[in-house]
Amino acid sequence: MKLHILGCYAATPRTLSNPTAQILEIRNHLFLIDCGEGTQVELRRNKVKFSRINHIFISHLHGDHFFGLPGLISTFRLLGREKELHIYGPKGIKEAITLLFKLADSWTSYPLIFHELDSKEPLLLFQDAGVEVSTIPLAHRIYTNGFRFTSFYSERKLNIDAVREFGIGKEYFQKIKNGGSVTLEDGRVIPNQELTLDPPEPKHYAYCSDTAYYPDIIPLIRGVDVLYHEATFLESEAGLAKKTKHSTAGEAATIARDAEVGQLILGHFSTRYRNPDSFLEEAQRIFPNTLLAADGKLFEF
Repeated sequence: MKLHILGCYAATPRTLSNPTAQILEIRNHLFLIDCGEGTQVELRRNKVKFSRINHIFISHLHGDHFFGLPGLISTFRLLGREKELHIYGPKGIKEAITLLFKLADSWTSYPLIFHELDSKEPLLLFQDAGVEVSTIPLAHRIYTNGFRFTSFYSERKLNIDAVREFGIGKEYFQKIKNGGSVTLEDGRVIPNQELTLDPPEPKHYAYCSDTAYYPDIIPLIRGVDVLYHEATFLESEAGLAKKTKHSTAGEAATIARDAEVGQLILGHFSTRYRNPDSFLEEAQRIFPNTLLAADGKLFEF
């Protein structure tokens, strides 16, 4: 599981910082999460292959989270894309994007598929043999979702030592990993449990931006390996955080502690602060296992 931070600041782009966007690399997928201005430039800067992005998740329709999307969709067309592109976001995102292309008479040459959301309950958005993606309803000024990504292995892990001991050929490996037993030439049946190990535990990543302090999400993110949670303000501006329905670093850390997550990553910093280290200091007093996001930073878990 790799997390590429393309932008992690609030509101407006600056020369040295970008609004929210990130790539989660998980089980051969590249999921784009939010798409603020400048995202496609940061994709190039971070050497992310455009062609591998097939699913884009937009948390809400504030500009610093999706104003980069029309340009990226257009660039995919210019690059000759043919594969489907799936966009998951709040109801209204299809109208907003397609109106721009209608006025420009510049439609995509590939299937553009919108999955519009308006449910206030968690929803399963995507599922394949190794990954699930579901929503985390948040509490912001407009309809907003976070997203929970789960990576799991359905196959059991081959016990190489046991397979060699019984002299089992490679042609049986896939059958064994799928849960099958093996009959040897002498008629003995070797149960699958003797030939395999339990698959690795599922890995979970939760993305929560933007939101007020909202303990209701705790059951939805409990025990995740990594939580990215917005921290727009410090506690000294707690009143402003409450008014704008954002979180402080201390509130994000409290959520992480109460949800018993493995790791907290703070992001969505207000550009009013010159030094993000203050966010880290505030959060670590409550939840020591906290890191700071930074534009261009790569986390591997």
